[in-house]
Amino acid sequence: MSNDKLREACAAASESIEKLDDPKFADVKEKLDFCIGSYDFDKNPEGLYEYGAKALTELSAYKKKNPRKINKKVLTNLEKALAE
Repeated sequence: MSNDKLREACAAASESIEKLDDPKFADVKEKLDFCIGSYDFDKNPEGLYEYGAKALTELSAYKKKNPRKINKKVLTNLEKALAE
């Protein structure tokens, strides 16, 4: 169950990255999307944890400089899902 929450949190993070339209996040978004697809196929959450954590780190740093560009709920949900 918590893996599905992680998948949803990663999908929301991916959408947030897409809205930013910043090329520096392209690699993380691409890998996050791949891991979401992979999880949908084989239910192995390993990649979601790895790239979810990377996305959380990068989005949190970005939010400090641009507080209105990233929804706090996206970060909170991702943080909670990674902690479970």
